[in-house]
Amino acid sequence: MSKIAFLGAGSTVFAKNVLGDSMLTPALQDFEIALFDINPERLADSELILNTIRQTSGSTCRIRSYTDRKEALRGAKYVINAIQVGGYDPCTITDFEIPKKYGLRQTIADTVGIGGIFRNLRTIPVMLDFARDINEVCPDAWFLNYTNPMAVLTNVMNTYGGVKTVGLCHSVQVCVKSLFDVLGMDDTGVKSKIAGINHMAWLLEVSKDGVDLYPEIKRRAALRQKEKHHDMVRLELMLRFGYYVTESSEHNAEYHPYFIKRNYPELIERFNIPLDEYPRRCVGQIESWKKLRDSLVNDATLTHKRTHEYASHIMEAMETNHPFKIGGNVMNTGLITNLPREACVEVPCLVDANGVTPTYVGDLPPQLAALNRTNINTQLLTIEAAVTGKKDHIYHAAMLDPHTSAELSIDDIVAMCDDLIEAHGDWLPKFN
Repeated sequence: MSKIAFLGAGSTVFAKNVLGDSMLTPALQDFEIALFDINPERLADSELILNTIRQTSGSTCRIRSYTDRKEALRGAKYVINAIQVGGYDPCTITDFEIPKKYGLRQTIADTVGIGGIFRNLRTIPVMLDFARDINEVCPDAWFLNYTNPMAVLTNVMNTYGGVKTVGLCHSVQVCVKSLFDVLGMDDTGVKSKIAGINHMAWLLEVSKDGVDLYPEIKRRAALRQKEKHHDMVRLELMLRFGYYVTESSEHNAEYHPYFIKRNYPELIERFNIPLDEYPRRCVGQIESWKKLRDSLVNDATLTHKRTHEYASHIMEAMETNHPFKIGGNVMNTGLITNLPREACVEVPCLVDANGVTPTYVGDLPPQLAALNRTNINTQLLTIEAAVTGKKDHIYHAAMLDPHTSAELSIDDIVAMCDDLIEAHGDWLPKFN
């Protein structure tokens, strides 16, 4: 029996979507779906919900929970990763509250920035443990990574883990719709091309019936910016740099040095930036899960409709050899020629029985490549810190982050990193 292993199966709603999709996919019938999580209660909830969907859908997949990670992985053909190391409390709270003491404010803190750096540093050792297990018990498996920080973790699994890994993010899938919704345009029949790095990939081409839509998009965007709305940062970046970016405005507000500034507090109001957004979401999700849990776990008639998540479509394409196109995070083997080869990039990829085949993009417009490199600098120095154990590289990563370096002095950056290292305690490996 072929196996799909899901690491972080206690992410119950996400597991329901991705694995529910898999159970509705004809090519994945008779697979074992192996669930693993370090939280036994959430693991049991996910198993119960997925078994209900198996019954109501008539799927012939087998659902099984494991308390031994290596056994969950043993013989797997596909491994789906959705872990979060340290969770909301204590780690996410720490990532926000200590920088706040230095006057450094954040919105999401899960990609780059000081929060992204420390999320990486506590997650990379766990990912490399996964890689060791995978190389021992399922060395040919494809690793489908949904965990942030996407670019760094996907890079580490490919470069240092020796595991066939593709990183999957929703931002490419919803990019065009998000833009057209905020501008009141219809995206039916629109063609697009997107490439860059995760959370900062660019809508390079957008057309309909052979007509370039960017002139009309920019005309509408200039008018839309005269009133407050939820996507003001992205429209501002597009009007200044020429192209729309994939990830949301609350994310991009902290990827650049222009929007969250202590000396210009009016920018927060002007661009409608939701500071401390991720902690608010975490609290909301914790509360909503208490209500949602009973309705899911106790519903013996629970059904599922296939979602837009990439995972089941990727596995289906590999099983059937029917090609499927994704926006995937992969190593930059000359795909984007004006970004570093050691970086992880997000580009169109073709999936079939040969695996994931990225497409060549060439040069990005120079201003876009320059913006990407500002974030790649921090990503690569974070990896250096993780694989060498050298504390200096943590400082380097933080000093090179655009938002952090625009707000704090070198001395404050170093002091803040030291405070974060101490506060995280055993959630981090030891650095020298």
